[in-house]
Amino acid sequence: MARKKFYQIKTEILNSNIPLYVESLEEAEGKVIKLDTTRILKGKSSESKLKILKDKDGNLVAKFFNFKILPFYMKRVVRKGTNYVEDSFLVEVKNAQLRVKPFLLTRKKVHRSVRKALRNKAKELIFDFFKTKTREQVFNSIFRGEIQKYLNTKLRKIYPLAFCDIRVIEVKKTFKFKKEEPEKKEIKVEKIK
Repeated sequence: MARKKFYQIKTEILNSNIPLYVESLEEAEGKVIKLDTTRILKGKSSESKLKILKDKDGNLVAKFFNFKILPFYMKRVVRKGTNYVEDSFLVEVKNAQLRVKPFLLTRKKVHRSVRKALRNKAKELIFDFFKTKTREQVFNSIFRGEIQKYLNTKLRKIYPLAFCDIRVIEVKKTFKFKKEEPEKKEIKVEKIK
């Protein structure tokens, strides 16, 4: 029986290594790791799930496939005299299909029509932001706070928000990149009489 030991697995976006306690690297492939990402997001209590897969070079890499802000943090953010807006929908990026759940918190109580306008505009903005990105770029923009800042500045025009974030994002399907074939031009040959 082989003895277990620590192996260093590189993460996809964070450019750091995660110690993994397994018997061999072959056994590590396909495993799922939970990672506390609270410090990366400066105190926003969150956790991510990473799956260990082989990259193009044959090395093992931990790839992000799930991110969520923990429920107790959301409960702490919500105050009396405010409204919150939630939604859940699928978005296709270049190499994956993602389930996205945004969370918006207004400063005061607002009408249902305002909440509906915020929900619809947030969905539209997320579709526009994600359509040109890959799965890796989406998770990177969440950790860097780009999507949150983008949503907050655009939605502020409808109603000022106290809190605006992506509560959950998870990968539903992954796609392989399709190589675009160059268009074949037809050459017409005319007979000379």
